[in-house]
Amino acid sequence: MARVLFVYSRRNTFTRIDLEALRKRFDVEEYLQEGARPRLRELTAKLRRCDVVFGWFASWHTLAALPLARRLGKPSVLVTGGFDTASVPEIGYGSMQDPIRRWRTRLTVRRATRLITNSEYLRGEIERNLGIPPDRVRVVYHGLPDRFAGVKPPPHERPIALTVAVVHRWNLERKGLRAFTEAAGMVPEADFVVVGKWADDAIDELRAIAAPNVTFTGFLSDSELDAEFVRADAYVLASWHEGFGLAAAEGMLAGCVPVVTDAGALPEVVGDTGVRIPAVEANDVAVGVREALAMGPEAGARARERVLERFPLQARANGICDVVQAALDG
Repeated sequence: MARVLFVYSRRNTFTRIDLEALRKRFDVEEYLQEGARPRLRELTAKLRRCDVVFGWFASWHTLAALPLARRLGKPSVLVTGGFDTASVPEIGYGSMQDPIRRWRTRLTVRRATRLITNSEYLRGEIERNLGIPPDRVRVVYHGLPDRFAGVKPPPHERPIALTVAVVHRWNLERKGLRAFTEAAGMVPEADFVVVGKWADDAIDELRAIAAPNVTFTGFLSDSELDAEFVRADAYVLASWHEGFGLAAAEGMLAGCVPVVTDAGALPEVVGDTGVRIPAVEANDVAVGVREALAMGPEAGARARERVLERFPLQARANGICDVVQAALDG
């Protein structure tokens, strides 16, 4: 059985899903590097034992691993697209906004044997910002396990609009947390819930502008987060940039009506379900939430069906494993 070295910088939903998928077909060893400095002795030893490298994002951890893999004659697969390939000057977001990060991304991407990205939008962004031709990049959509099958929402008197994001100064604009919080005051008949770790003093700013119908939960466990998804009637992702929008897809899978901007890949994910809003503005979010709540549970059921049909877990597993096998086959 071929051995894969799984190189990543943080544990989250999508890296966990890919790690589990690869383990079903290959012998997988992990290398987790959370900072900029590689542990070269450990990395080199693991590279020597592996047959192929699978890296998530073009950053410091893959900048070290992919060139070393090439020197050792090992093929590599890089999943790229998101902050590493983005350029959103309106909010100063993306590696392409910074010369050092831009250099890092370009070098890392060019060292990869094969490239995967998570949406057609990202494939176009990689071409625009990095000059990589689209035929070099395989689109493999995220896949979600159906953890909400048979789960019914508990009764609640007031409709609920939910958004999930780390409460950080970057996300006040990028994820629309400020607009979401301000919109609550315009929709007093509904409850607005913000789920996410409080990473800095951004929570103080949000609390200062929040109406009484806003709840900030802070960090929640997976089971607690799933309970919030199931309770909610609408899921809001008012972003400036999304390489996919996994949280929106999770909300849809739970039966929420999505309310999203046209940013990045969100139109690919949502399709003709839910509501699209024109801008990351409080008034637009408020109008979108009201429209979504008026659509009712039938719209939520359609959103759930779209995720089940378009983004199944097995399709993601097959896609990334096929690319890894192709890299091994040369």
